[in-house]
Amino acid sequence: MGDVAVGARSGHDGEEHRGRPAESAVPAADSAVTSGSDSGAAEDDGVTGEHTTTGDQGPGGTARTPKKPRSFWKELPILIGIALVLALLIKTFLVQAFSIPSDSMQNTLQQGDRVLVDKLTPWFGSEPERGEVVVFHDPDNWLAGEPTTDPNALQTFLSWIGLMPSAEEKDLIKRVVGVGGDTIECKNTGPLTVNGKALNEQSYVYAGNTPCSQDDQGGQFKVKVPEGYIWVMGDHRQNSRDSRYNQADKNHGMVPVKDVVGRAVVVAWPINRWSTLPVPDTFDQPGLNAQPAAAGLPAAPQGLALAGVVPVVWWRRRKQ
Repeated sequence: MGDVAVGARSGHDGEEHRGRPAESAVPAADSAVTSGSDSGAAEDDGVTGEHTTTGDQGPGGTARTPKKPRSFWKELPILIGIALVLALLIKTFLVQAFSIPSDSMQNTLQQGDRVLVDKLTPWFGSEPERGEVVVFHDPDNWLAGEPTTDPNALQTFLSWIGLMPSAEEKDLIKRVVGVGGDTIECKNTGPLTVNGKALNEQSYVYAGNTPCSQDDQGGQFKVKVPEGYIWVMGDHRQNSRDSRYNQADKNHGMVPVKDVVGRAVVVAWPINRWSTLPVPDTFDQPGLNAQPAAAGLPAAPQGLALAGVVPVVWWRRRKQ
């Protein structure tokens, strides 16, 4: 029986041997699945490997040495150059810092304050409005006799890039009181009137000052501002050489709008003086922009002409 068993086992062995390829197909199939999964992973690795190999190989298939990062000291001049270009662009088109050299705008501005001036809006056609504090170029030697500073090389460089005001640009800062078409008048000690409307200037005129000055040098006046010009006054009325005291110049004390650098919008330095520079409410009072009623008369003839033309056009269309 042992032989039979052996024989039977031997017979089975023969069958198993003949069918072994079929049986071995099962593990092969499992291996194929695993290989397929491994192959997929290998393909993913191959993609990464190909990119890595491509990046490391030169034209002849030789390994390429990876580039070393640029030294910080080599990049520093480039960064400084970019910063300077940006600073010049900002100074020219956006915002510029100015220093207050005198007490003529107290208490709104103190001597030594640094203000930021908006230079962008004028590029879009915006013109100064009543109540704004503006910086403008000297219209006609208003600063004659004023002390001048001799900046050192560092101050000259900082002013060139806009971080400090330029000593060569002879600029002034005042408040706009009248614009083109306005009639401005001062009698006795005030109040100051614009187009017949009295201004309540208590919120910004220096404490103890009167809105108008009683003197024969320009403190008493009545002027009409031409189009394209503005009339400016300092908030420290008794200590400001402004439009009132320059009426003998070529512009009769007016400041050409083209000479306005921009509007001062914020006191940026010192920190404890930080504040915005809004337009006082008195300049928003009703009727300040009112024009004489006669200005509306030309509209009446135009209306009559239009009323006469309509029937004629209608009659001609009926005839056609």
